Amino acid sequence: MDIDPRFQTLPAAWRFALIGAVVSLPVAAIINQLPNSEATIGGSIIVIGAFSAGVIAAVRSTNPDEAGLRAGFIGGTLAVVTLIVTIVSTAISDTMAAWPLSRVVFWIFASGLVLCLSPIFGLVFGRVGGWVANTATSRLTGGANA
Repeated sequence: MDIDPRFQTLPAAWRFALIGAVVSLPVAAIINQLPNSEATIGGSIIVIGAFSAGVIAAVRSTNPDEAGLRAGFIGGTLAVVTLIVTIVSTAISDTMAAWPLSRVVFWIFASGLVLCLSPIFGLVFGRVGGWVANTATSRLTGGANA
């Protein structure tokens, strides 16, 4: 009996990326309470979520790079969506003057840059998380002289 493809679960890398993204949200809230801290949800997912996804993927014997890359993509997409919602809500409330074309072009370019660079940062932090998990487990199972 074949399972309907609509009901299949997400691939492991996406599952771990989503778990890492959810894990990073309370950490971002705690970091944001520190003095002079401006932690954003997207940034915390890119850094902390990708790290967590890499740890989970390494423990579950999956590629931590893939999980980190996807967590970085999720964080970058959320950062750009947050920016767009903020700009649109400010424009609707009529408290903002009309933007010149150069500012619009800059923000479009910057948003594209964020979408391109966030998966790379996610990959790096996912790889670091995988390395930390592999190092910690090898030291725990290797004995005292490992």
